[in-house]
Parts: sequence; structure tokens; C-alpha cells
Amino acid sequence: MSRAQWINNIRACDRVRHKGDAIMQSSQRADMHIAVLAGGMSAEREISFSSGKNAVNALKQAGFGSVEMLDPADDGFIDAMRAGSFDVAFIALHGTGGEDGMIQHLMEYLGIPYTGSDAVSSVCGADKELSKVLYERAGIPIAAGVTVHRGEQVDAEAVFEQLDGALFVKPAINGSSYGVTKVTKSDELAGAIARALEYSDKALVETCLEGTEITVGVFGDEDLQALPIVEICTPDTVDFYDLSVKYIVSDDIHRIPARLPEDVYARAQELACRAHRALGCSGFSRSDFIVTADGPVILETNTIPGMTDTSLFPDEVLHAGMEFSDVCARLVEMAIERHERR
Repeated sequence: MSRAQWINNIRACDRVRHKGDAIMQSSQRADMHIAVLAGGMSAEREISFSSGKNAVNALKQAGFGSVEMLDPADDGFIDAMRAGSFDVAFIALHGTGGEDGMIQHLMEYLGIPYTGSDAVSSVCGADKELSKVLYERAGIPIAAGVTVHRGEQVDAEAVFEQLDGALFVKPAINGSSYGVTKVTKSDELAGAIARALEYSDKALVETCLEGTEITVGVFGDEDLQALPIVEICTPDTVDFYDLSVKYIVSDDIHRIPARLPEDVYARAQELACRAHRALGCSGFSRSDFIVTADGPVILETNTIPGMTDTSLFPDEVLHAGMEFSDVCARLVEMAIERHERR
């Protein structure tokens, strides 16, 4: 990234901070009651708790007077939300029950403003098959692939011939690399699909793209901006960026800003913003790409990026010159603005 691009990013971040400060003063924050929703019932439950704890600390640092973490998997959760007089629900749930629109529908039913994308956009982002349709309509390059539904018979040889080469098999509705397998032989495909179907009712089988893996955070609503890009450097000891390395803190694995030519860097940021809009996201998102010889190809968009100590979105925020607490506060403000517009 050029020096001019860095300066423009920081100026954009300053505008976001100043806009947020003008909307909600510290005295207003002190009177607010925020429910941070974390945990849930997905395979990403423990990751969600880590995100939730960081969000609680950030919101307290930002000056919100009462911040309480609640687990939707607990008995009495709905009664607690009804009785809590919460001004905003800060959603830090990942996977099923968090990013699939369920909790967003519930918050809308209860009339509680909530952070991030709405229920419909969450469904679009969680369903990777649907996402690919929307990406393609928006002119965003996608990987070639097929969808396999539970109970469907698959001709492994035909799939390998159609997709030509090594394949990635993953749940069509899930995140954090659960149930993802790299397949290099046709006789491995059935087992990989079975693993993916442990986490979803359908599996995606996609061409394994060669290139540099990157992730691009996006922040804002009307004033949408792409954050500095993270380059994923997968160790030689693993086949791909899986759970064994995903939550390791190391500059050898996560390089920011990504080492890309300026035009490719700008293209990836533009595509991340386009993906955010194509899915109808709000507040923030993070899109993953493989940078091939022909340019960036999108893999997926996370509508609720991880916020753990080793997650990529908070790192991007810091490298953009913002404080994570300011970003969390702005997400709360945007939630209120969107609720008032409904």
C-alpha cells in the first residue's frame, strides 16, 4: 500500500470517529445498558465467548455505563432480554444461531436495536451457495464449484473432471474452518463431504485456487471503508489455513498490510466493499479472497467478524489508526440509527 493510501485510510477513520463522537456524547453512553450476546449453541461457541469478552471490555473502555454479557443458550435468555431494559444488543455470536439470521430475527421481534447486519443479510452471508449467486451478480469473481445436498449421490470422478484438480470441501453454512477438507484424490471426496455435512445440510465442493490468501475488513454504513488487508501465510506444515493455525498470534502467519501490488491491493478492497453491499451487510464485515494470477477471487464474507485476541478484524482496525473501543462504540451507534430508520 502506498503512503498516500495509508494517509487516506487514516483520514477516513478520523471522520468516522468524529462523526460517532458527534452522535453520542460520553454522558449519553454512561446512561446506556448494553447486552453483549456471546456463546450460543454453534461449534464456534468458545470463540464467541472470547469475542464477547473483548467486546465487553471495549464497550466499557468506550464509556458505556452498563455492559452485560448474556448467552442465548442459557435458560431464561429471552426473559432476561425482555426484562433487562437493554438499549442495544451487541452481537458477538458466530456460526449457527448468530450469523444465520436467527438472533437478528429475535431482536427484531423484541424491538431491541442490534449491531451488524439484519436478518436477511445474515442469511445471505451465512449460506455460501446463496452468497456466490449474489457475488456473481455483483461482478465479483468466484471459485468454480458444485453444491452437494444431504442424501445426494455424487460421482466423484465426474466432479474431479469438471473442477480439474485439487478441491476444497466445506459446509455451505458455517465458519471458522470447521468441517473443511482439502481433497486431492477422487476416493477422498465422499469422506470429505460427509465431514462437511456434519455441520450443514449441504456442502460446497470448489476448485482449490492457487495464490495468496488475504482477508479484507469493511467498516461503516453510508461511509463504508475498506480496512488494511491481512495476508495469510499458511505454514508449510499444514495444507491450508485451518483451525490448527487460525488462532495463533504470529507475524509469520498474519502479515499486515498484505504484500500486494498497489493495483491488486486497491482491487481487493473495492471487491470487499462490493461484497458487503451485495449481501446487504451493515456495520462491518470481513471478506476472504485468494489472489490468483488473474486477480482476487472471493471465498466468503463473514457478517460478524471474530473479535478475539487473535482475530483479524481488530488487527485491521488498529493498523487503520483506530481504537477497537471506538469501533465497537460506533457499531452501537449505527445499530441505534438503523433501528430508528425501521
